[in-house]
Amino acid sequence: MNTYYKFAPNVFLAKCDEKHEKGETIEVTTKYGKENECIVFNLIYERDGFYYYSIVRADGFNVQEWAKQRAERRHEWATSAVQKSCEYYNKSNKDKDFLSLGEPIKVGHHSEKRHRKAIDDAWNNMGKSVQFDEKAAEHERIAKYWEQRANTINLSMPESIDFYEHKLEQAKEYHEGLKSGKYRREHTYAMAYANKAVKEAKKNYDLAVKLWGDVY
Repeated sequence: MNTYYKFAPNVFLAKCDEKHEKGETIEVTTKYGKENECIVFNLIYERDGFYYYSIVRADGFNVQEWAKQRAERRHEWATSAVQKSCEYYNKSNKDKDFLSLGEPIKVGHHSEKRHRKAIDDAWNNMGKSVQFDEKAAEHERIAKYWEQRANTINLSMPESIDFYEHKLEQAKEYHEGLKSGKYRREHTYAMAYANKAVKEAKKNYDLAVKLWGDVY
């Protein structure tokens, strides 16, 4: 049985008890017992009789699609909350014609109970309307966040090779620019930070190539 193995942040390999070829489609089982069809890329290493391969879902599902689903779900919840807010708002105005007259409660009169209930209902329903309106706004805020995340590229994706290659080129250019005087050093540690950024970008690029590049 092939299972998922966490290799790096955002990256899961297929832990297999048999060898596979690049491009081969295999079933990989989650810890919850769900099987996903995955496409094999590169053999990352062998250990204790198991083979660890970089993989992608055959159906194209990845971190971007996951983020899109989260955004869509939040939009649906926001729409539902708006509908409930409107419903409670309409309920709060059920007795508006009577209450708009501004008549005082006639204590002891047969209308007292109805009058008080109308005021309480209007107040409670308006409160619920506001609550659901706030929930809708919060759902939309989170939906916007996930929509932005839908453009994320990380090491779990073959596209990360080009992405991190570009990041590495940018980091090198900025580092060289600091040394040549092209860019101003904003603080004492500017060079150290720039050098660290180059090393980090190189590390990510090399890992992306190892995971998704053509290995001969």
